[in-house]
Amino acid sequence: MPTASLKLKSLIGVAAATAMLSATACGGSNDELETLNIDFATYNPLSLVILEHGWLEEELAEHDVDVQWVQSHGSNRANENLRAGNIHIGSTAGSAALLNRSVGTDTQTILIESQPEWTALVTMPDSGIESPADLEGKTVAATLATDPFFFLARSLDEAGLSLDDVEVQALQHADGRQALISGQVDAWSGLDPIMAGAEFDGAELVYRNVDFNSYSVLSAPADFIEEHPDVVQIVVNVYEQAREWAIENPEETAEILAEYSGIELEVAQRVLGERVNFDIDPVPGDQLRQALEAAGPYFVENGDVDSQDEVDEALETLFHPEFAQNREATDAAGTENAADEANISDEED
Repeated sequence: MPTASLKLKSLIGVAAATAMLSATACGGSNDELETLNIDFATYNPLSLVILEHGWLEEELAEHDVDVQWVQSHGSNRANENLRAGNIHIGSTAGSAALLNRSVGTDTQTILIESQPEWTALVTMPDSGIESPADLEGKTVAATLATDPFFFLARSLDEAGLSLDDVEVQALQHADGRQALISGQVDAWSGLDPIMAGAEFDGAELVYRNVDFNSYSVLSAPADFIEEHPDVVQIVVNVYEQAREWAIENPEETAEILAEYSGIELEVAQRVLGERVNFDIDPVPGDQLRQALEAAGPYFVENGDVDSQDEVDEALETLFHPEFAQNREATDAAGTENAADEANISDEED
């Protein structure tokens, strides 16, 4: 079980973290890589399992590579850090990974972390909103360039509406929840585990559609993949250990998610028990491709990408499946106080 709260662990200031990340972000050959910068996120439970146990540090120590953890508060933040070179490997929704490549970022998806139903349309009781059709003329909070935003766009389209028919408040996921609770917006396109916490506090999921959720994936810059394939393979192998461990230890996984997310255990249990599937093929392939093909047209409709041809070309070159195909779960032992000793920085105030 976690030994300290995330707030207590994140002691490094943003300015100092930025300087550290800039100094270690990109190297040449494997011998020159001193620090792997990798993110963790509450929407990526396996990253929390790995951080908690210290498995990645243990495996990379044999290669004289340190680990710097950076928190991502949304797929958009992870993509920004990937583009800036602040992290080498980042956690996003599959749709966000495709968008990042569609706008010219040379990143590739190396692993499927899980298949989540992590987003839905959320309102407060007595809002009068019972379906996406009722959102016309309403104010909706959503985090741009993330699965919840594309979920909103697709839900509106299914109801015969578009984003032009609502007022979108571009807020990070946690801020969207607060805006909903305080009455600043009529609805919120939420993200677990924050969404599940709001649900336990009385919010209602008025529209769910698992087919409008894309997978949770890991991506990395193509040059990093080419220059440091052994490190990438180690990360994928550690994720395989975490995936197998999470399947075998659901209660302990829920405890870790609850601690890092600041939510009650029963909320974490609902997220993992009802809305996250780790028992999947982690190799980026046809199922992920089908999910992303459906999301791609909304990039063009929203003006994020100029043409569907750019989206199609990005999808053709997005996957780098060899590491997941060759994965072998590590057997790292970890340490009891690994998370307390980990090098963690929060990439946002």
